[in-house]
Amino acid sequence: MKTRAAILWEVGKDWSVEEIDLDPPKAGEVLVKLVASGLCHSDEHLVTGDIPAPMPVIGGHEGAGVVEEVGPGVDWLVPGDHVIFGFIPACGRCPSCASGHENLCDLGMYLLEGKQISDHTSRHHAHDTDLGLMCLLGTFAERSVVNEASCIKVEPDVPLGVACLLGCGVVTGWGSAVYAADVTPGEDVAVVGIGGIGINAIQGAKLAGAHRIFAIDPLPFKREKAMEFGATHTASSLEEALAQIGEVTLGRMANKVIMTMGLGDGNAIAAALAITAKRGRVVVTNIHSAAETQVAMSAFELTLLEKQVVGSLFGSANPRVDIPRLLGLYADGQLKLDELVTRTYRLDEVNHGYEDMREGRNLRGVINF
Repeated sequence: MKTRAAILWEVGKDWSVEEIDLDPPKAGEVLVKLVASGLCHSDEHLVTGDIPAPMPVIGGHEGAGVVEEVGPGVDWLVPGDHVIFGFIPACGRCPSCASGHENLCDLGMYLLEGKQISDHTSRHHAHDTDLGLMCLLGTFAERSVVNEASCIKVEPDVPLGVACLLGCGVVTGWGSAVYAADVTPGEDVAVVGIGGIGINAIQGAKLAGAHRIFAIDPLPFKREKAMEFGATHTASSLEEALAQIGEVTLGRMANKVIMTMGLGDGNAIAAALAITAKRGRVVVTNIHSAAETQVAMSAFELTLLEKQVVGSLFGSANPRVDIPRLLGLYADGQLKLDELVTRTYRLDEVNHGYEDMREGRNLRGVINF
């Protein structure tokens, strides 16, 4: 069939919205008509080359839609079902999945390959060229064929226009606080970078019972939004936060520091450790350039003050458990989703959406189909 999608043909170029050919789903695959897709910063990393991926590629990995067709062997989804995509597929059978770490499913090894998991070929084509898919999904498209391992079925009354954000940013931020940082009641937490992930790290820290939440971002708009979502203090830089957190905590500093900058900087790790308490933990959730190989930090400080630096993928969460869990918190009014969306766009406006993101005008942008 014919459909439209936003394609990145070369690093450094704009997204090109054009008609593509889409093959029907094969065994274990699902054809989904997209309702909405978030404009996540990770797709911008494809444009800049910080995430290396074969080109050309259809962008988008935060998506939700309605199943139109299922391939052979798919017996738990039927046409008409509503689904949210998890940006990391979860097979449910590998050692990581079986031990409760779906975010590290063995199928993740194919994440940047961009082709179908089942046979490593493409269902998406343009100009006689096979197209890859960002995170095996390609949600910047009116329709996409994906593996069933990427689908989480949800109730038909779930508002997909905002629930699409649970496919990455919301769960990643929330889980970074609740799981990776393991925030406990009464702890002081600092979140560095208040974008789509950082704002939800604030929500997670608040729900976990944090005492004080320090939101650190250079943009006044982001700091203002952070206060609306649960932050108690703001700072424009790590340097400013160092003095502020030291004063407020009487020199004890933050128990947990969560790094959610647009692009991680190895030189910022030392500054993050400086605002971290004894036996405190720095959680690195933001993507660093694949070409970056140096990190500035004091290992001496790690030993003497027992500080920790840990990484977190997808907030160390389990998509099949945590996406429904967060939908429940949203339904009960304990998690903000609608308030995350600053502006919606048409597919044709995808480049405008990323310009708004780069200029700091959006908390989250969403494409509505």
